[in-house]
Amino acid sequence: MGFPGLFLAAIALGAAAASAEPLTIATYNVENYGSVDRMTPDGFRAGYPKPEVEKTALRAVIRSLAADVLALQEIGSAAALEELRRDLASEGLLYPYWACLDGPDRARHVALLSRRPWVSVTPHPDLEFAYLGGREKVKRGVLEAAIGTAAGDLTFFVVHLKSHLTEAEADPEAAERRTAEAAAVRGCIRRRFPAGSPARFVLLGDCNDGARSPTLRRLTASGETVIALRLAAHDSRGETWTEIYRREDRYSTLDHILVSPVLRDAVRGEARICDRPETGLASDHRPVLATLELKRMTAAPP
Repeated sequence: MGFPGLFLAAIALGAAAASAEPLTIATYNVENYGSVDRMTPDGFRAGYPKPEVEKTALRAVIRSLAADVLALQEIGSAAALEELRRDLASEGLLYPYWACLDGPDRARHVALLSRRPWVSVTPHPDLEFAYLGGREKVKRGVLEAAIGTAAGDLTFFVVHLKSHLTEAEADPEAAERRTAEAAAVRGCIRRRFPAGSPARFVLLGDCNDGARSPTLRRLTASGETVIALRLAAHDSRGETWTEIYRREDRYSTLDHILVSPVLRDAVRGEARICDRPETGLASDHRPVLATLELKRMTAAPP
């Protein structure tokens, strides 16, 4: 079924699930899973695909996550996502339901893979914000999708905010633009879940900023109103970085999972950062995952 702003979304739409089993969610920037200009052992190549050795490592990492819902960033195209789904399926991990947002960035897209059917899929490719006297769009848009659970529908928002690459001299490291993008994303969420409404949502993605940044503050609060809670995460050694900038050997925490306040008690244990050996070859990011224990809704008394 097609949706405006999507390459293709979902194989089927479904009603609320009846089971109350745990739900594992994850976010992963897969570093240019598509054809881009890149350095290879044979020198610089234009429009070169992600090397097969990196793809193999990437799939090993994804299989280890065993996520029910997986948010992806830096997918090159719907065809690239379909290749990844097909190869994962050949190795025993099936994701029958998927969506890939066709946003302003033509080279890098956000996507969702799910083991559970969608209740709805809503692309947001045209979110605008004021910037340096003009108007701009959130660079990769926002992908929204919902699944049915025992606790009711659960909505996901997938983001990949602007990198630190300076594109305007008046905005070094694109800090102002990234913060404005985050405010636009927050506005999208608040329109979907107005104040006072039961908000069961998860925001996942590469925010290109840390936990205490203005970017994350825009995503987690509006004035005194708490919009979402960031899940602190660490790996098996207690380290909290999710991205390495290899050129400078610099480590940062850029990838995040945020949950709406009503879901905080549903988080089982702590969020984790996957640090299995293949992560260093698969991508310049490490995936973050968490498990939700969503309890069955009980019928209201007559």
